[in-house]
Parts: sequence; C-alpha cells; structure tokens
Amino acid sequence: MKPIKFKEQNRVLIKPKSMTDEQCGSLPVHAENGVCTSCWAMTFKERLNALLFGKIWISVLTGTSTQPPISIDCKKTIFKTE
Repeated sequence: MKPIKFKEQNRVLIKPKSMTDEQCGSLPVHAENGVCTSCWAMTFKERLNALLFGKIWISVLTGTSTQPPISIDCKKTIFKTE
C-alpha cells in the first residue's frame, strides 16, 4: 500500500532525518482534535489478497513499548460530505 493525497489533507508529515527514503516517505494527513488521519491505496495484488484472505496487517513504529491507538476503515471517505 502507499499513502495518497486526499482533498481533506491539511498537512504533510515528513520522514525522520535518521531514516532513508526507502524506509520512510512523506505522509499526507488530516490533523484535527488530536486525530491524525491518512489515506492509503491498495495495488491490484493487495486488493486480491484482502479479498481472498480478509486480513490487513498494520505495523506502527512508535519508539516506545506500546502501540498508540489506531483505527482502520474501508469505505469511500470517513469525512462527512455536505
């Protein structure tokens, strides 16, 4: 999967200086009220794997011994449209 730009994004998180471009890239996000949301696009192969196996694995680099709260959703948008 790769992060993608989206209409509601209001900032871009950049990679840490200690990481290479292969390890980490910039991340478009919508940040508001303590929640940081990003949007990711699946390749065709990833879509097939999700369909066949019904699983999505998430790894979060935290720098601490615990994982921060996260949420995953699979729908067109999580933002309310007017």
